[in-house]
Amino acid sequence: MQLADKVALITGAASGIGLEAALLFAREGARVVAVDISEKGQKTVAAIQQAGGQAHFVQADVSRAEDAERMVAEAERVFGRLDILFNNAGISHAADDDAIHTSEAVWDLTFAVNVKGVFLGCKYGIPALRRAGGGSIINTASFVAFLGAATPQLAYTASKGAVLSMTRELAVIHARENIRVNALCPGPLQTELLMKYLDTPEKRQRRLVHIPMGRFGQAGEIAQAALFLASPASSFMTGAALLVDGGITAAYVTPE
Repeated sequence: MQLADKVALITGAASGIGLEAALLFAREGARVVAVDISEKGQKTVAAIQQAGGQAHFVQADVSRAEDAERMVAEAERVFGRLDILFNNAGISHAADDDAIHTSEAVWDLTFAVNVKGVFLGCKYGIPALRRAGGGSIINTASFVAFLGAATPQLAYTASKGAVLSMTRELAVIHARENIRVNALCPGPLQTELLMKYLDTPEKRQRRLVHIPMGRFGQAGEIAQAALFLASPASSFMTGAALLVDGGITAAYVTPE
């Protein structure tokens, strides 16, 4: 088992990438702290426990400092330590658009969850990783941190760029503390989050036509990449952006 005796805290664990990662990490031996703003995260914990794994649910809003502090404290209280922090929770608002049409409220909410949530996770998670002697932080960014989106979603794109740059700086700061910090950058996925945004066949096709593999990715495929970043298999990786995108950035980014 790749994560035997490890404790992993995963935010956004009620659905999508977070759900699949929680189930996978547990199968690989981790004790999982499943965090979500929705009580549906309890179903994630129940599924892990039914399969013979160990898990604990914390209902939390990652954009609130007191909740972020509490989720880390719960990990240490219940399982005694924290080895893996997967800052995965994020939103893509249906009203996110271009600069003209995106409201200030949508912009602020997107940055509160997608950027501040990662910052707060690290703020309270890094001391716990230090107490454990080191560990791995995985921050969910996106392929749009490298490319502009085919359909306007300015707040989301900007927020994921912020996650990527924050990841790089944290990696440099903490590299000699045995704390690795990497960004996971999924391409377009067939998840509820994206499909709510790409709510017409035309919107879906406009995104799909750009993916060389010709299909949307699956949350389980991204969970496998997260497992790699969480495990000793990636022991010499920090400050990296792992693109798992069906080739979309390779098709549109020309090396300098």
